[in-house]
Amino acid sequence: MSRAEPPDEAHDAQAPGPQVRTEGPRPGSEPTAHVVLGYRASPYGEAVLHHGADLAVRLGAALHVVHVVDLSDYPIDPDSPDWEQQAQKTLAAEQHDVESALADLPGSWTYHAAHGDPVALLRQVADHYDALMFIVGSRGESAGGVISRLLGTRPSVSHGLIARTHRPVLVIPPHAADEP
Repeated sequence: MSRAEPPDEAHDAQAPGPQVRTEGPRPGSEPTAHVVLGYRASPYGEAVLHHGADLAVRLGAALHVVHVVDLSDYPIDPDSPDWEQQAQKTLAAEQHDVESALADLPGSWTYHAAHGDPVALLRQVADHYDALMFIVGSRGESAGGVISRLLGTRPSVSHGLIARTHRPVLVIPPHAADEP
């Protein structure tokens, strides 16, 4: 697999940190459509990835997986002498999990990982590829999710995309992870 930097537009929304773009296998011709998927490492994130990959195949679209690196990707103890190595190991494992999940995907795909505002980064990747739509997960409407969204501690990516883009947003429900 080849490695390259993410699209130049993505650099504006990012703080310094890991930036990865991995390209998957390409079919005989270039895809006519592109979809951008927001990814988080979790069982629910795997369900979103599965549904997004399935939709991309059905549409004959290239899939662009975007992982926004945040504190949940880093070890808990910042005073650990090997904190940075642990963080890099976690990020590499997350990338490997996506690559493994998409290894048999018959179409094109890319993986992007960077720091920054999730809505801005997803929009930049979508603009770069002129994506048809976004595919993201949802925290659901639990009390904790609503409170964190209202307080602004963890703003909703799906709501941010709906408010700040002209592209359709497909939201995979939390119970999608319960499907076999």
